[in-house]
Amino acid sequence: MSIRLTAYEFFAGGGLAGLGLNGANPGGVSGIETVFANDMDRAKAAAFTANHPRIPFHLGDVWDLTTADLPGAPDLAWASSPCQDVSLAGGRGGLTAGRSGAFWGFWRLIEGLSREGRAPGIIVLENVIGLLTSGAAQGEDFAAVCTAMAAGGWRIGALEMDAAHWLPQSRPRLFVVAMAEEIAAAAPQTRAPNGPFHSSRLIAAEARLPQAARDAWTWWSLPVPSRRNLDLDALLEPDETAVWLDDGEAILALAAPLHRARLEAAIASGRRTVGAAYRRVRRENGRKVQRLEIRFDGLAGCLRTPAGGSSRQYVVVCDEGRARVRRLTGREAARLMGVSDDYLLPPSQSAALKLMGDAVAVPVVRALAEGLLKPALSARRAAA
Repeated sequence: MSIRLTAYEFFAGGGLAGLGLNGANPGGVSGIETVFANDMDRAKAAAFTANHPRIPFHLGDVWDLTTADLPGAPDLAWASSPCQDVSLAGGRGGLTAGRSGAFWGFWRLIEGLSREGRAPGIIVLENVIGLLTSGAAQGEDFAAVCTAMAAGGWRIGALEMDAAHWLPQSRPRLFVVAMAEEIAAAAPQTRAPNGPFHSSRLIAAEARLPQAARDAWTWWSLPVPSRRNLDLDALLEPDETAVWLDDGEAILALAAPLHRARLEAAIASGRRTVGAAYRRVRRENGRKVQRLEIRFDGLAGCLRTPAGGSSRQYVVVCDEGRARVRRLTGREAARLMGVSDDYLLPPSQSAALKLMGDAVAVPVVRALAEGLLKPALSARRAAA
């Protein structure tokens, strides 16, 4: 007999966190099933309801929700709160700014559920790693989140997880995990930070926390995949169906000397070599210059939204003594997030890229769920 676990999915976007949570695994523990979701973006809401038609969905600001809108008593609450104000591409306004300040609207609901005896056993806050250092004082926002969680009686910890462990995309993200005391006791953890998910940035951020938050801190433990996925080429559309850019040579001419050398070496090798590239604005000799930055390490660069401060990502293919350039497609972006091809994407490339650029990678969530969240929750249910 399987154990049914349930979750709320806040700031749900297209529902990729839920895809990662709701994967059945051996041992009698089912996936963690989303029973309520919300987002205030109409385009994302349309994608969510198209792909998850049976899940109750609330379109609107999290501040407009009350606990009466939330069904039952969930095992987990997931929040991929807006990151623009704490990301490097945003204005770094922090959690007091309008978009990232939505975290406090979410936390208001958690406090309300606690008063009603319906609090989830685990809370996961997913955000960019910039949360570790954002705020008027370095790390002020991270400290505010951890202090609020500690004040509510939660055991807290965090992991910095890069999608590159599972997918051919460089995408580091921060996962702050808070657990009720009785659940934390059964969760995999270590006495001291170790492994790739306890980065030097995270260790430094934990050391800056107020004492009350440090007293509630736990170093969660998570298995590390045996090897990285470095096969970007395997996720791309066939060359013969791709739409290559007529101005590809002009785009490649923007490469800085180091990136030009990488490109020329790839062409000279005679082997098919696939790279990913972004146009960036860099300062050289006191002036701003647009440069193409290319990587040939088997990974795509971190997916961005088309309006997120970076240009759309390019695919560069070197073969037969030449290099061709095209734009990454929405379907390819979805594959780079671990989404299967039966997922319904918005019809426009821009909308599809925005949906994926704002999302969380499915295999990362699955690894977190299977390695940490499910073991803790299933131990609690077994003891009940």
